[in-house]
Amino acid sequence: MNESNKRNRIQSLDILRGLVIILMAIDHVRDFWSVEAFAPEDLTQTSPEYFFTRWITHFCAPVFVFLAGTSAFLYQQKIQNTAALSKFLLIRGLWLIFIEIIVVNYSWTLGFFWNEWGFFLQVIWAIGIAMIAMAGLVWLSDRMILVIAVLIIFGHNLLNPIVPTDMGSFGWLWKVLHEGGWQGLNEAGNWGVYFAYPILPWIGVMAAGYVFGNLMLLDEQKRTQWLYCLGGGAIVLFILLRFSNWYGDTADWESQKNALFSVMSFLNTQKYPPSLLYLLMTLGPAFLLLIFFEKSSSKLFEILRVFGRVPFFFYVLHFMFIHLTSLLYFKLINGEWFDLVNVRNPQNWPEFYEPSLLRLYTAWLVTVVFFYFICKWFDRYKSTHKQWWLKYF
Repeated sequence: MNESNKRNRIQSLDILRGLVIILMAIDHVRDFWSVEAFAPEDLTQTSPEYFFTRWITHFCAPVFVFLAGTSAFLYQQKIQNTAALSKFLLIRGLWLIFIEIIVVNYSWTLGFFWNEWGFFLQVIWAIGIAMIAMAGLVWLSDRMILVIAVLIIFGHNLLNPIVPTDMGSFGWLWKVLHEGGWQGLNEAGNWGVYFAYPILPWIGVMAAGYVFGNLMLLDEQKRTQWLYCLGGGAIVLFILLRFSNWYGDTADWESQKNALFSVMSFLNTQKYPPSLLYLLMTLGPAFLLLIFFEKSSSKLFEILRVFGRVPFFFYVLHFMFIHLTSLLYFKLINGEWFDLVNVRNPQNWPEFYEPSLLRLYTAWLVTVVFFYFICKWFDRYKSTHKQWWLKYF
């Protein structure tokens, strides 16, 4: 593989990762700046603007977890040492769980979890656990890892009828693996952990991403053919399964009051845990975008690449930024502090508060512009410094 082809291949991964990380920020800005009194996915209350503001962010977690697996594979190709890769994945997985509990939780609530109702475990936790699982899986052949990934991704919806109460005293484990939800950790049950991201499907996604790394070593023509097949195949399979309402999601789609809402129903797949249809719907277009990013060039792609090279850095810091700036905004504009994240009940919202998509997207744009320069600096710092901790960030 010539250097130009290799560079375009790697940059396409960075660009895709950068795209999904800034799309992810839309949903987080919404939490701090413009939450609605209804779920954006609730077709009985939502509007197309709110629905698609939420829906576009669905691409983030699957692509991010998938590419984390691909990055692990490419790191293995670089070091050619399975033991070192396994150790790296184990340490980084534990590090991510620590960051989720201590840093991300605090950034969301501005309160340490041991003083409040407990703590939550979201996508960084899921990635961390998946990396710990991959620390063991990398000792298997790529073919065996692929078999495991396919069985999890295509088969985990068969487990939907099982509920935590079926597991008796191990019900908490089923919440961790597949169901999600609240688990009290004290006798009263009012202090505990909320499992927002059940881990089993995400292990499958990361494992699939790891094996996918093999395709990124092929020459450009073969790689492009594979990407077309995977992307097109995933999209077609999604359409067929979704249209038939046969398998792959917990809720059927239904005809709505007009064509647009019917399309919204068709696209409204389950994220927690990610259903098969949700993964097909999001990863399919991602494969096709890799082709586009590799074969095209623009200034926008260079901007996205900056975010894609240091996505974890952006993720960890942006929560505190959007939280504090939202507090400051409401204080300056309305004369009082208002923490939208910590006042989730609409009945407790002050009279001055109204959700606003204009406010949401303005705050998101300001956040992206601000962090572009911060991320560019940190990427340069990582490239010119060799401290051991940088490879875990």
